[in-house]
Amino acid sequence: MPYRRGSFAFTPPSFVIFAIALVLALVAMLAHYIHASVPLLSAAHAFDALAIAFVVLTIGVLFRGV
Repeated sequence: MPYRRGSFAFTPPSFVIFAIALVLALVAMLAHYIHASVPLLSAAHAFDALAIAFVVLTIGVLFRGV
């Protein structure tokens, strides 16, 4: 059931969208704080991966059926 606030209808994200955002956020934190070597992600681009995770989660909340 969506939560209405103004003209937006917020819905909970699907499990797949939540899992993708969670994995991206965890990988970004590992690369930044532990300096773990993650393929395709350096410690300098950890914020970019974290921002992408937040955008994915936001899309999952704002759009129904995603």
